[in-house]
Amino acid sequence: MSGKKEEAAFSILRVYDEPEPRRYEQESSQHRLQVQPQPDGACGSPQRPPGSREESPEESPVYQEMSTLTPQQWALRALDRSELQASWFSEGRPREEAAFASRLLGFDFGLPSPPPPPPSDKVWPFCRAVPPVGGDTVVRPGIPHKSWKVGKLCHGKKVCAIAISTSTHHVYTCGHGYIRVWDEGALHTWSKAPQAQLNFQDRHNCVLSCKLFPDEQSLITGGVSQTLTLWDLAPTARIRAQLASAGPICYSLAISSNAQICLACFKGFIEIWDLQRQILIRKHRVSEFGSRCVDLTGNKFWTGGEDTSLCAWDLRSCLKLQQYNVHHEILSITHDPSEEWLLVGLRTSDIIILHTHRKEAFRAVIHKYVHRHNLKFAPSGGYFVATMDESVHCLSAPYLQKLFQEEESTEVLCCDVSSDNKYLVTGSKNCASVYQLLC
Repeated sequence: MSGKKEEAAFSILRVYDEPEPRRYEQESSQHRLQVQPQPDGACGSPQRPPGSREESPEESPVYQEMSTLTPQQWALRALDRSELQASWFSEGRPREEAAFASRLLGFDFGLPSPPPPPPSDKVWPFCRAVPPVGGDTVVRPGIPHKSWKVGKLCHGKKVCAIAISTSTHHVYTCGHGYIRVWDEGALHTWSKAPQAQLNFQDRHNCVLSCKLFPDEQSLITGGVSQTLTLWDLAPTARIRAQLASAGPICYSLAISSNAQICLACFKGFIEIWDLQRQILIRKHRVSEFGSRCVDLTGNKFWTGGEDTSLCAWDLRSCLKLQQYNVHHEILSITHDPSEEWLLVGLRTSDIIILHTHRKEAFRAVIHKYVHRHNLKFAPSGGYFVATMDESVHCLSAPYLQKLFQEEESTEVLCCDVSSDNKYLVTGSKNCASVYQLLC
């Protein structure tokens, strides 16, 4: 399937949590969806034809399928259609499909939606067999329900990239000419000076992207420069090495979970680096307008940009594995901590949710054209932040429930979430805003 575009349609995931089946009806210009509830038997299960043998739950294909699911897969199979919607990744009729999907689900960060449809006759007995769980029994730690703006970091110039290290208890704001280092005490102030400033040798250099290593004690930066810079952050920030790159501008960086591989995204090509030996492994050519952003999940890496194509590549052979036409410019790509799910931010503010191994893909439709669209998964995996121009949205994962929203006075250029779920920091025109997350 090398280089082949995905043309398949992906089903809508639903949650069957209604106490009684309900009738669901929805119309569109080309479709009419009508589901009738199944009549219940004397004991609350669907009636069966006379003489048929009752199938045990263990023999049911539904049970066999569900019993093999991981917790993340369980959660995503429990999504409400009012919160997440499937989308056709095909060449034809993007406007009609988007309009139909928007009407079908009413997804606009909290708009009311039609009730979910009833389960099928195969799934309903399984759902009835699951014992009820008290509401106070389900606990989701580390999910913020509110934010509180507690401080401002005066960077002095555009903040193009941010990193929060809970290991060193510092925030690093990056931009033109320098990186500023802020200690934890500065987060709750509005005009405190930085603890340190790391000046570049060439004052015209600018950091556009930065990635923390998993131990949060090292950082790699790239941007308007002929080099990628490796930083040791502890005990004090200092340059460890500089990697000479072939491109003048690095737009995006991705780092593997074991901190051995780094991908740097340039116009028309991707550089693959061995961080341990500090050598360039490969320079991989991609579409000139398809290399705005890059991400890495396991043995796959993903690219996207102005050409509206999301491509998956094999990390070892660099062969193209998949290609999705998402019909709009791709502005950001990020993955969840498990590396099973990928988020793709589009120019229209839509968010593509894609499984990295299975053919499962969904589209959260928002329909608002933006200049900036950043996505950042919380290290806990329970929620993610989506910034769209001046707006900051925090959404639970995988349910896409809106947790809170903030509005900035200028465009948000970048954001990061601390690994202890305490802080969200956003970068904008000449400063960074600090939000304390209330869980």
